[in-house]
Amino acid sequence: MSLLGKAGRAPAAQESGFTAHRAGVDRLLASYRAIPRDASVRLAKKTSNLFRARAKTSAPGLDVSGLTQVIAVDPVARTADVAGMTTYEDLVATTLRYGLAPLVVPQLKTITLGGAVTGLGIESTSFRNGLPHESVLEIDVLTGAGEIVTATPDNEHADLFHGFPNSYGTLGYSTRLKIELEPVQPYVALRHIRFHDLRELEATMTQIIADRSHAGERVDYLDGVVFTADESYLVLGRQTDEPGPVSDYTGMDVFYRSIQHDSTEPKRDRLTIHDYLWRWDTDWFWCSRAFGAQNPRIRRLWPKQYRRSSFYWKLIALDQKYGIGDRIEARQGNPPRERVVQDIEVPIERTADFVEWFLREIPIEPIWLCPLRLRDTVREADSAGEHPWPLYPLEPGRTYVNIGFWSAVPTVAGQPEGLANRAIEREVSKLDGHKSLYSDAYYDQDEFADLYYGGDTYSTLKQHYDPDSRLLDLYSKAVQRK
Repeated sequence: MSLLGKAGRAPAAQESGFTAHRAGVDRLLASYRAIPRDASVRLAKKTSNLFRARAKTSAPGLDVSGLTQVIAVDPVARTADVAGMTTYEDLVATTLRYGLAPLVVPQLKTITLGGAVTGLGIESTSFRNGLPHESVLEIDVLTGAGEIVTATPDNEHADLFHGFPNSYGTLGYSTRLKIELEPVQPYVALRHIRFHDLRELEATMTQIIADRSHAGERVDYLDGVVFTADESYLVLGRQTDEPGPVSDYTGMDVFYRSIQHDSTEPKRDRLTIHDYLWRWDTDWFWCSRAFGAQNPRIRRLWPKQYRRSSFYWKLIALDQKYGIGDRIEARQGNPPRERVVQDIEVPIERTADFVEWFLREIPIEPIWLCPLRLRDTVREADSAGEHPWPLYPLEPGRTYVNIGFWSAVPTVAGQPEGLANRAIEREVSKLDGHKSLYSDAYYDQDEFADLYYGGDTYSTLKQHYDPDSRLLDLYSKAVQRK
């Protein structure tokens, strides 16, 4: 049965959702008009999942307080209308009631749908479902010119639809997104497969992506963890409705430690679909260890509601504000530390090359692996050879692996700022890869334009949708951090 019913009217709950959303958009527009014309337009938002430094400003920001809800779900069409500032935690909580989930659910609960689309999100379904922006059917955007436009793949704003991903709010902010959903089962059965050789892991990952199965068993989810050159794992997930016991990694047990084993046979585990989707959030992958939260004596006393990425983020913000970590290092006679918090993508056949280089040059472990391909149903590049998503030009039909690493390394006296990050940028470019822009970047302006502007695409979009430069440009926001 359609949500619109016989008379073409949406049910009351759906009407209520759209009414509340319209009120939120009205507040957003009023806040835009209140910003002085000589001031940059920014979100009035205290929290962020970006690791770039954020400029301080006394100017008022955009009021997005009314854009944080799921507006409507159509379980028959398997779609959802979602306000741009809705967190994936709230989105998933709503869609799971219908036995549905977004095609890609980024790892951290407070990532917003709009943020994952204008930035880049990824997870263990990305080898079959691509990136979050690929499941968007239409999007309402508040442009820098103060207009709300609806962009679809083939309407008069198709250029904005395709150019919006990886623009990081420099072309506008999403107010509503209509996205595809997929059915999910109540449980996920896991296999943790150990490798002693990175090239064997790379080859096995390639086989799984091609076959969507391994050793005769279907694979619905795929990611991996590298601890050392001779200890790495692929984690294979299969949806199931088979009842049975499940593990819980929101208490004393830590998920990434559960992966490790010495057997030549896969280690098996089971989670509810909810706990699988948020398996990394409880400990922010492995980053909670920096706060002592993985020490059993401390963990036992750590309030359970604070075992989540959003709380660790607050601790990170305090450290950045007061330089707590560097002060501790100084008292121990150590130099300040350089933050190395990055996600990069390289073609799958260069995965072992990059990881081997990284393990030699950058003293950080573990490392996360997550393969991805643009969807088979992606609006393919046209005959002129244009990329379907020009500001982050992954090639259709080619498999990449996202490699994530999140820690800090000692600085070297007399060396330029960002020494390790600059080396990573050079190696990624050498291997025909890309780097996400949610964290520190050190490219010069010409190289950045070559990598992220899609030729003339970005400047053309900027001129059209933000003619008075009310929003920061991408280089200023991602590199100069003004």
